[in-house]
Amino acid sequence: PYNKSEYLLLTTDMLFEDTHFTRRMQPQGIGHKALACSISDIAAMGGWPTFAVVSIGIPKNLSVRFIKDVYKGIERTARDFNVSIVGGDTIKTDKMVINVALLGLVEKRNLVTREGARAGDWIFVTGPLGGSFKSGRHLNFSPRCPQARFLVENFKPNAMMDISDGLSGDLNHILKASRVGARLDHASIPRHKGAGLFQALNDGEDFELLFMLSPKKACSLMDWQARHKSFYFYPIGTITADAKEKIDAKSFTHF
Repeated sequence: PYNKSEYLLLTTDMLFEDTHFTRRMQPQGIGHKALACSISDIAAMGGWPTFAVVSIGIPKNLSVRFIKDVYKGIERTARDFNVSIVGGDTIKTDKMVINVALLGLVEKRNLVTREGARAGDWIFVTGPLGGSFKSGRHLNFSPRCPQARFLVENFKPNAMMDISDGLSGDLNHILKASRVGARLDHASIPRHKGAGLFQALNDGEDFELLFMLSPKKACSLMDWQARHKSFYFYPIGTITADAKEKIDAKSFTHF
């Protein structure tokens, strides 16, 4: 624990050239993504980001202009989310690498992890899925900090994480941690234009929130949603007691 009322959060993300981005992509967008991925992790725990350390590996054939524009993207996103960049390192590498370590804070009463999903819970996502890398949305997404803070302060999800490796794979992370199963209503899964069900389940890099609410809280959220236009949340299935009911996952894996 950080103090009597808050926990200190820590997350780190590494982006590698030709895996998470290419040099043909807009460099400020690459910088935004590098920091925004970590901000999304903090949001998924119900917290808000505070301090970041940014380290970059730079190939000798990369232009100074490109590197400066990457840093501009990082700095702009840091300003947007009140993050202070307090240090980092630079080394020579064969391909460009960006690593961000980010601290955050969350009130103890608002901390959400992957482990609390319960049978009967409704499964929600915060937005459409699929086609993020192909469309370029993975370079300009907005971390769902406002939605996360709204949820933990008003409805307190039983479990939550962000969707980085794909809905199917990330949902299975929650199911494994919580020792439960799930059933999805495929017709209810929101999709970006041009994305089919397979893409919505498996593409990844959407950075929407995936969370679970008890049936009572889920109904209250839907009632609130019918009266307000601030946020929109999509119910896509339910949690089951049978831990064998996993989701067939073909989402991104690092190895």
